[in-house]
Amino acid sequence: MLNAECGMWDNSIIHHSSFIIHHSSFNNMYLHELKLTNFKNCEAADLLLSENVNCFVGLNGAGKTNILDSIYYLSFCKSFFGATDKQNIRHEQDFFAIHGVYSHDGKDDELVSCVQKRDQKKSFRFNKKEYDRLSDHIGKFPLVMISPYDRDLINEGSDLRRKFIDGVISQFDPLYLNALLKYNRALLQRNMQLKQFAESRTFDRDLLRLWDDQLAHHADDIHAKRHQFLEEFLPIFQHYYEIVSGGTEKVNVIYQSRLDEKPLYELLEESLQQDRYSGYTNVGIHKDDLDFTLDGHPLKRFGSQGQQKSFVVSIRLAQFEFNYQKIGYKPILLLDDIFDKLDDQRVMKLVRLVGDDHFGQVFITDTQRSRIEQLFENTDIDHKIFEVVKGSVKEIGGGDGIL
Repeated sequence: MLNAECGMWDNSIIHHSSFIIHHSSFNNMYLHELKLTNFKNCEAADLLLSENVNCFVGLNGAGKTNILDSIYYLSFCKSFFGATDKQNIRHEQDFFAIHGVYSHDGKDDELVSCVQKRDQKKSFRFNKKEYDRLSDHIGKFPLVMISPYDRDLINEGSDLRRKFIDGVISQFDPLYLNALLKYNRALLQRNMQLKQFAESRTFDRDLLRLWDDQLAHHADDIHAKRHQFLEEFLPIFQHYYEIVSGGTEKVNVIYQSRLDEKPLYELLEESLQQDRYSGYTNVGIHKDDLDFTLDGHPLKRFGSQGQQKSFVVSIRLAQFEFNYQKIGYKPILLLDDIFDKLDDQRVMKLVRLVGDDHFGQVFITDTQRSRIEQLFENTDIDHKIFEVVKGSVKEIGGGDGIL
């Protein structure tokens, strides 16, 4: 144990797909133990986990999703939901701590720790050694989360779609992540400079051009890799949509970028007067977007709720598959409350799909304990079931399908 230191899915289609690679030659990685202290509404938890399927059951608001978010933290150094680190400290407490022990290809266990105190910088450690840069951790423990909030990918602003594509690429390409971080720092500096010019009623084109050069340099790499990613990702996604929807609609993801028209340096020159007037940078890869279509029409306007749900589940399963192919082992898969509005037959097909050996470790949340128990009664899927009540977590069942 850790110490106390602070009718849609068809398996036969999947296995015979040209997009699904043989998994027997790949390494395995899973979270063996999870310890929480004062994280969100959880005062304390120390869980030994199944390397296959782990289910968390409880009422809405009990804290099931918080457990999944803590696992997300261990992969991405931040919350899935965008809250600041200090907002995740349990009410009236001084810190939170998340510790995870991972097993990876039979090697010695690897310890990942995140500790946030109210008045201090976040501490993030790998095998007790603190990172100089959190970005160095991204990709060590790949993870994909499917959440009801994924519908926001379709219905909300372009920033969420950029975060999606950036998050997928960054898990296997540290050079991309580094270029993205440098671009964002240069963008921040350029915007601050524009604001300062406006406030002082001065202007120095040579000074601004220093930031233009940095933006243009990094934008070229980011733009090219986003195009390359979509070329590889799109056939995988379209294949999964065909499986998940069971329909004949044609889906597409189209990358929209003004850098397709001309280099960023030229765009910045053209936008200079607008930038000076608005006080921020109006063109660049930070304005790129993804256009989701169904049979050539905008998914947001013409897709039904069922089609939209199939779309986002498919895009996340394709994300899992893409990362699997790139890194050579299975990401952890988090399924947060996705059984809602699915009939029992489709829920069973989904559980059998993710419980299959092609997928690695899976975490599931559900409000219905009886449904989870019934799902595993007649399967040989190794699993554990945990009950969550007001932030308190205890194991209540599991095994090889016999509860």
